[in-house]
Amino acid sequence: MTETATHELILVREFDAPREKIFKAWTDPALMKEWFVPRPWTISDAKLDVRAGGASLIVMRSPEGQDFPNRGVYLEVIENEKLVFTDAYTSAWVPSEKPFMTATVLLEDIGNGRTKYTATAVHWTAEDKKTHEEMGFHEGWGKCADQLAELLARM
Repeated sequence: MTETATHELILVREFDAPREKIFKAWTDPALMKEWFVPRPWTISDAKLDVRAGGASLIVMRSPEGQDFPNRGVYLEVIENEKLVFTDAYTSAWVPSEKPFMTATVLLEDIGNGRTKYTATAVHWTAEDKKTHEEMGFHEGWGKCADQLAELLARM
């Protein structure tokens, strides 16, 4: 097993939607609010500067009304193909207090308007990966992917 493998979690899905729709759902704050956290959680605010070096702020709200702000920076953006972002920075390359992961979203055209979706979370340590697994990475990111599929069907 490679060191990267000891630090990464991966979710792969196929969607009945073209890459452009999925990319839009990832980059339009109004659309992101519809699917990005497992219900009954919600997104109370989303600010996205989708470009390499651009900052993001996504505020997740618990069912009890508690807000959890998540700040990050986009490292790479290839329209309709790839997003790479990290919480290692908060904005303008200001380091975060506790970096947790870098995520990559790959969108591959598989024909007939379908897309292979691969979301990878690479953690700074094996312990962070374990924590994310125990927090419910596969279940949570899986529910979000289901919610994304619902949104894509309406778009």
